[in-house]
Amino acid sequence: IDLYIKMSARPLVSVFDTENGTVTGTVTLPAVFNAPIRNDVVQYVHTLMAKNSRQAYAIRARTGMDNPARSWGTGRAVSRIPRVPGGGTSRSGQGAFGNMCRGGRMFGQTKIWRRWHRKISVGQRRFAVSSAIAATGVTSLVMARGHRIDNVVEVPLVLSDSLNAVNKTKEAKAILEKVGALQDVTKSANSRKLRRGVGKSRNRRYVQRRGPLIIYDVSEGLDRGFRNVSGVDIANIDNLSLLDLAPGGHVGRFCIWTQGAFEKLDSLFGTYEEASQLKNGFALPRPIMNNTDLTRIINSDEIQSIVNAPNNVTNVLPNKRNPLRVSSAKIALNPFHADVQKRENTKKTDAMIKKANADQKARSKKFRTQRIAFWNAANKEGEITF
Repeated sequence: IDLYIKMSARPLVSVFDTENGTVTGTVTLPAVFNAPIRNDVVQYVHTLMAKNSRQAYAIRARTGMDNPARSWGTGRAVSRIPRVPGGGTSRSGQGAFGNMCRGGRMFGQTKIWRRWHRKISVGQRRFAVSSAIAATGVTSLVMARGHRIDNVVEVPLVLSDSLNAVNKTKEAKAILEKVGALQDVTKSANSRKLRRGVGKSRNRRYVQRRGPLIIYDVSEGLDRGFRNVSGVDIANIDNLSLLDLAPGGHVGRFCIWTQGAFEKLDSLFGTYEEASQLKNGFALPRPIMNNTDLTRIINSDEIQSIVNAPNNVTNVLPNKRNPLRVSSAKIALNPFHADVQKRENTKKTDAMIKKANADQKARSKKFRTQRIAFWNAANKEGEITF
């Protein structure tokens, strides 16, 4: 995988011959392959673009309302849902109209004036296509998407312009085998399965994984040569669609380029020095960081030579104490609180002593009165005799 990544980052890309698979020359890697790969932008634009091919559908306005049902009202121990009139059949007396009734209307009937399509700004579409093209040149992303490119010599894969004249399916398969792309085509063809659900009766009977995408500039029979190869899609360089470059919103489509289409990318999307010649007002998006290897940047000699040495803090920070509850913490914040606290304690002690003396005095007076009363009561009874 490291070898693949190194080859993907080369400034020159090899051009392979369609006859024997040898290298016939090199081309400069277009600047669009250095654009930032934004998965969020690609998925957002893809979701909106996929909605623009939908057809409007709706039910008939009177569906579920085609009978003269009326409610029986109250007093008959049944719900007030409208009921089918008549007799002699099991249908009479059954509930109607409601979405909870058999044969009734649906809740929230679908209408054809729903907002089916979405507007997408031109800048966002171009940004998403640029990111998708850049992802096709990263081997790890192509392999992560599920493409079988173990036998492919180089990514991106560029073939000579003689590919444009291939108009036979036999010749097309032979070329794919020479460049190592037939394994991915076979994987796609073997994945053809019957669709689950009711969709198989609605003109989409089968589902199949995506294979390689062949991008050309001028077709001299290429569309006829590859149209019958299962799993292979073809696209014109002037009409690249995000739906082809990132199916399902997932970047990393395995693309096979013709040399003419590959060289035309700079005029289509421009470079970081020159603007696009064919897209008015479009500037190639720039990455926020030229080098995204943040660990390598931090550990570089240039950064490490100016950063300070790490501070080894050995002091253990004490637990925070609440000054409203802990007097020592409050005195640390307000030293005058010690005098205030001493004064309050003295005042409180004096008050307690004063109160104790008053209680003792009152208690003594109360007991003296009781003793005198007891003595007087005892004298009134007279002398005690036996």
